Amino acid sequence: MQGKVEWTNDSTFIASGDSGHYTILDHSDDKAKQKGSSPTEMLLQAMCGCTAMDVISILKKKKEPVVGLDVIADGTRASEHPKVFTDISMEYIAYGNVKKESLDRAISLSQEKYCNISITLKRAGVRVNVSSRVVVERETAGNKTT
Repeated sequence: MQGKVEWTNDSTFIASGDSGHYTILDHSDDKAKQKGSSPTEMLLQAMCGCTAMDVISILKKKKEPVVGLDVIADGTRASEHPKVFTDISMEYIAYGNVKKESLDRAISLSQEKYCNISITLKRAGVRVNVSSRVVVERETAGNKTT
């Protein structure tokens, strides 16, 4: 697996990998001028995406009627450089008539066996706290559909 970034200007980079897809990376003290996610934000997003893909796959294999899934990570960082993550709280919100036990088992399998990003961060000493809930009926007003 390979990753690459190409500097475009200021603090903006175009990132790519083996897939051939591109992502804008940026960091600015003025968030209104920022053109993309910072690398640190991308790490949290990657962790959410990695575990979400696992959980959806497991729930579908269990034939659970999942119609949506949100994974929200809130990271706490050290105050001194290199400002590593010390704690990450993750909330999983499954939409549909999903059994809570099935959701929790899928999360556990992801966090302990499949999600290499979560496992890598834990092995580096990051404390990961997980919570979950099921919302049977997903509101459509103001929400994105999955």
